[in-house]
Amino acid sequence: MNILAVGDVIGKPGRRALQQFLPGLINEYNVDLVIANGENSAHGIGITVKTAQELLDAGVDVITSGNHIWAQREIVNCMDGDLPIIRPLNFPPGVAGRGYLIIDGVLVVNLIGRVFVGPADCPFRAIDGLLSALGPLPKVIIVDFHAEATSEKIALGRYLDGRVSAVLGTHTHVGTTDSHIMPGGTAYVTDIGMVGPIDSIIGDDVDNVLNSFLTGLPHRLSVGKGVAALDAILLDINVDTGKAAGIQRIRREEIEP
Repeated sequence: MNILAVGDVIGKPGRRALQQFLPGLINEYNVDLVIANGENSAHGIGITVKTAQELLDAGVDVITSGNHIWAQREIVNCMDGDLPIIRPLNFPPGVAGRGYLIIDGVLVVNLIGRVFVGPADCPFRAIDGLLSALGPLPKVIIVDFHAEATSEKIALGRYLDGRVSAVLGTHTHVGTTDSHIMPGGTAYVTDIGMVGPIDSIIGDDVDNVLNSFLTGLPHRLSVGKGVAALDAILLDINVDTGKAAGIQRIRREEIEP
């Protein structure tokens, strides 16, 4: 089974690049399932019904999220509906939405880190609880770990090695080169990267971010402009064992916006 995991989609440039490249990638690699992090798809922060639908229309099957999922208030009332959007499983009890989704025999789980991100329940215990509660478990299990600290991401990967098919990091918008298969058969990467403008600082306008660093004063950040790129991870998963047989980094860049 071929699964394509797409990095954080940033605003209009990210949605545009996704629409341009994703259909071709699905055909080129015979992709069976597409997962994309969409929590920054609306103006660079949060997600709306409209931007979620744009992602789905482009070919995304499951939309994961993270700490910005509530930035656009309209999405709160939609999280328990039919849209295939999930929020971090380890958010406190009583929060709208769900932290996992089973689609086409694949369990997709969203977790959020606690180091440098903000308060949340323990992601390690949260995934333990889910894997114990669900039965029978699907063979193929993909985890989007939306976290800041590389150590926390690697620790979760090691913790789940052999118990899930893949642990894929999101949130930093900077793709890492450590994609590999762990000893127990779990595919891992610290961060997929982003789908957004290249001439930016993690997707945001360069001048705005630099002014914020130089002055220490709050500045309204806006999504960068110009040519966008798509970062993704392609997984080859054995459906009989749930083990990863391959992991490959993919990048596509626009010629012009």
